[in-house]
Amino acid sequence: MNEKKITKQYGAIAFLPLIIFLALYIGSGLYFTFTGAEDAFKQFPRHVALMIGIGIALLMNRTMKLDEKIEVFSKNAGNSGVMLIGLIYLLAGGFQGAARSMGGVDSVVNMGLSFIPPALLIPGVFAMSSFIATSIGTSMGTVAAMAPIAIGVAAKADLNVAIACAAVIGGAYFGDNLSIISDTTISATKGVGCEMKDKFKMNFFIALPAALITMGIYAFIGGSGQIEGDLSYSIIKIVPYIVVLITAMMGFNVVGVLIIGIIMSGAIGLATNSINFLGFIQAVGTGMEEMMSITILAILVSGLIGLVKHYGGIDWLIEKITSSIKDRKGAEYGIGLLAGLLSMSLVNNTIAIIISAPIAKEIGFKFNISPKRLASLLDIFACALLSICPHDGAMLITTGLAGISPIEVLQYAFYPILLILSTVITIQFGLLRTKEEKEYIKASKVS
Repeated sequence: MNEKKITKQYGAIAFLPLIIFLALYIGSGLYFTFTGAEDAFKQFPRHVALMIGIGIALLMNRTMKLDEKIEVFSKNAGNSGVMLIGLIYLLAGGFQGAARSMGGVDSVVNMGLSFIPPALLIPGVFAMSSFIATSIGTSMGTVAAMAPIAIGVAAKADLNVAIACAAVIGGAYFGDNLSIISDTTISATKGVGCEMKDKFKMNFFIALPAALITMGIYAFIGGSGQIEGDLSYSIIKIVPYIVVLITAMMGFNVVGVLIIGIIMSGAIGLATNSINFLGFIQAVGTGMEEMMSITILAILVSGLIGLVKHYGGIDWLIEKITSSIKDRKGAEYGIGLLAGLLSMSLVNNTIAIIISAPIAKEIGFKFNISPKRLASLLDIFACALLSICPHDGAMLITTGLAGISPIEVLQYAFYPILLILSTVITIQFGLLRTKEEKEYIKASKVS
């Protein structure tokens, strides 16, 4: 059976395996949340839910032999792009583990806190969270490091703890959105085929105005306080983060950049007696293990999406979306909402991007949207909409530590709202378009 007949036969039904996966994972997570279970979204492992979806996909289309369907799945799961994503995930985890083990995270946190003026405590917390997240590439890791400090300082200085929590979360997502070693950045850039430095620049010009306005608001309403305690840090332990950021921005291959970061972290750790050789190796291994789950998930999702595409589902979806989308503006809104709604549903922005990227790439090709713009839209909407969910992990950590409700924190969640507004402005007024995009639009109008 050729691909056109498969497309006609299945259409929307081709998405059934993916829908089953999402229903099992999200449905069980919500159920266990309502019943008060701990780690509600881990009660029904997402890998098991995904394997059930894959099993359904393999049972579909009886005109194809099982061997042929497995071949389609394997080719898509093991394509070079997915393997590169997996390699980068593992190296990013290894770098994070190595840098953390030699005291890099503590030094980054303490150095930032040392320079926060008492009168700018809340905007300083936002800036510090941004810096940490950009350096270490994880919003959750940033929240775990910063939330106890920010909450403790706010309580001691008699400041609004909810504002401090919102500042930590907002800054963490701002930095994570920009970081070149963040799993969301890796998934978005490699998923649509763009350079990390290009996506960074696109995101920076959209996110910076939102961040600056947020800090201005926090400076006005945040109050004044003093950070006390041991804030000792070592500049040399921060060097690997700086080198990784600069070399990546210069356009160096990200795999090489991360390998350099790992080696530098180990060398500095050994030179400063912060860690021994075996401890360094174990830290790299632990960091890689932390990224193993998302690596396997990316491979399995890619294989499943390959079957959905082979059954005609992607073509059907693009046709349906583009038939109701009249122009590029509508396409950009559609891509952003797809990533954002999936992120909110899955409570995981990385998985949402992995699922959305192939679809966004196809839509982008039809409307001549540059890959860096696609990557930026996917990352921004997936992060921004997730950060205002009461059930997001970062929200649960901060509110749990502070003993307050998510609703109290959301009152001061200015950054994600301003980020969405800033992105909408660029979509609505056609800002930040590349030279090629402008020429394409001009040619389309002429024709």
